[in-house]
Amino acid sequence: MNAQRKFAVAGGTGRVGRHVVDALESAGHEVVVMARSTGVDVISGDGLAEALAGVEAIVDTSTQPTPDETAATEFFKTSTHNLMTTGTAAGVQRMVVVSIVSADRFGGGYGAAVVEHERLAMAGPIPAVVLRATQFHEFVPELMEWGRRGDVIQVPEMRTQLIAAQTAGAELAAIALDPSIEPGTIREVAGPREERLVDVARLLADRRGESARVEEVRDPSDPAGEAYASGALLPGPDVKRAGPTFAEWLESADRVAV
Repeated sequence: MNAQRKFAVAGGTGRVGRHVVDALESAGHEVVVMARSTGVDVISGDGLAEALAGVEAIVDTSTQPTPDETAATEFFKTSTHNLMTTGTAAGVQRMVVVSIVSADRFGGGYGAAVVEHERLAMAGPIPAVVLRATQFHEFVPELMEWGRRGDVIQVPEMRTQLIAAQTAGAELAAIALDPSIEPGTIREVAGPREERLVDVARLLADRRGESARVEEVRDPSDPAGEAYASGALLPGPDVKRAGPTFAEWLESADRVAV
């Protein structure tokens, strides 16, 4: 039996972070869940030193849910500085950071903040590895709600390769458990196949019994619209692919209702 090791997950109650926690605990390791609800704040630093005591590696899944580039960048600057500074003092050996496939193909917005997060992590005193993931299956119902207009649901024209947050979380945990990965490495993980956002949104609408009609739209005022439609969010050819598909995810009996 492998010896128990200690890890910390920033954003450990969030969409992907909770799955990292589950994967590490299922492997028999001790996990410190870092979130405001557990008394640990990566921005103020409250509880951080206590949380990182004796930790081998940090998995950073914390985020600022805003499309504003300035606000998101400031969040990542502060959180990364605090994790790196406090982690170094605690003897943390490495960090794993979740990012977004193709974030570097967009010139601004949240994507630019994510790229800055990667840069800050790579430049810090704790050796870091980045895992870029494609859009999560769980992203689809959110986009549908944002696009709801009475009896119509508008979703962006988008080619994507959706992945389950649980799958991405398991991959982050596997990277955290492997100290042989070269610092500065950037890996990618994606779902098993390319899909159109409108198709998966219609699958979800049918499952819910939605009376609203799902329409695919492209906003000519949004500079990212052309990129979404052209496949800029798709991963490279050497990406690690992992299921389930969106349809399989919807049918899974062990997931929360959407």
